[in-house]
Amino acid sequence: MALEYMEAVVGFMILMYIFETYLDVRQHAALKLPTLTKPLVGVISREKFEKSRAYSIDKSCFHFVHEAVSILMDICILYFGVLPWFWKISGEFLVYVSVNPENEILHTLAFLAGFMIWSQVTDLPFSLYSTFVIEARHGFNKQTIWLFFMDMLKEICLSIILGPPIVAAVIVIVQKGGPHLAIYLWGFMFFLSIVMMTIYPILIAPLFNKFTPLPDGELKEKIENLASSLKFPLKKLFVIDGSTRSSHSNAYMYGFFKNKRIVLYDTLIQQCKNDEEVVAVIAHELGHWKLNHTMYTFIAVQVLTFLQFGGYTLVRNSKDLFKSFGFDTQPVLIGLIIFQHTVIPLQRLVSFGLNLLSRSFEFQADAFAKKIGYLKALRAGLVKLQEENLSSMNTDPWYSTYHYSHPPLVERLAALDESDKKAD
Repeated sequence: MALEYMEAVVGFMILMYIFETYLDVRQHAALKLPTLTKPLVGVISREKFEKSRAYSIDKSCFHFVHEAVSILMDICILYFGVLPWFWKISGEFLVYVSVNPENEILHTLAFLAGFMIWSQVTDLPFSLYSTFVIEARHGFNKQTIWLFFMDMLKEICLSIILGPPIVAAVIVIVQKGGPHLAIYLWGFMFFLSIVMMTIYPILIAPLFNKFTPLPDGELKEKIENLASSLKFPLKKLFVIDGSTRSSHSNAYMYGFFKNKRIVLYDTLIQQCKNDEEVVAVIAHELGHWKLNHTMYTFIAVQVLTFLQFGGYTLVRNSKDLFKSFGFDTQPVLIGLIIFQHTVIPLQRLVSFGLNLLSRSFEFQADAFAKKIGYLKALRAGLVKLQEENLSSMNTDPWYSTYHYSHPPLVERLAALDESDKKAD
């Protein structure tokens, strides 16, 4: 009886792997098509299509291998009792260094430290191959092996600095939370998310990239005029040196209330044909702000987080659940890990729902940019970014519906054309 929980989780993991691999196979077949989908013929150059096709196929093949190894390791960890064994070993390590293993916070930190080392070691070959073989082969990787390992070291240091106090707080809240545990956990995570959104762009992101003010000029003037016309409280405009690591391009905004900042990747400025295309991309991002997409998404995530913690409180004291995964005790962290595995079906549905919401927001933001006069520039910018990033030109509809948070280019262009026809 006790084993049924674990077997059900492993069984669903296998079913999900089979289903998602089926979608991957469909997508791989679409990527191998030798011709562009009709709406993109004459829009995307043949040269860019061939480069995109080769890049996408390489990434797809790599994905098959990575996912197969990952699911095999995850199943082995659960089915062969690696979690309880490692929990026991981490306790014995604490005894060895003369630390009381009954202290759940220290025991949990020792457990997490071991698993962090394990995950770094097992994922390193895939990260190296993806960065220095696939990305380099297709002209995207710009970082040296030294910079790669420096970034990894910085991430480990951040985990060591930020992880322990967060873990300790969660354990104390669960131990002391009582009947209102879900509310306390959600309140803490809400506070933590606000803090992280505040300090990440100011303290953490600059550890990895250099942020410099956008130089005075026509581009800066156009963006400031656009922001002003929309009453967007723009305080600073930055350019990030994304080209030190990759040729991929992006733009984003951050900040609370009247203190907004916009960040442009230097690669975005380099790749777009003219300033108007860059401004059109910014107009799309400002559309998200004007239409409150960021706020709606944040609220949705907070509601889901609260519901998730509510579900956790219902099962956290289930001895049978812990026993099914090989535990005689009920550590807080292990309870959270087990709960995450037991709600995988709901997580997949929620992720799918959020993707649908995100795609709807992308269409709306495109329509907003078109409404304020950037239709031609936005179309050109979207095509340019698709070409320069060698994004997949042919996509399987089932795969894109399930996985993509952004609609494929052909759908975005079709939606812009349709809205333009209606306007006429």
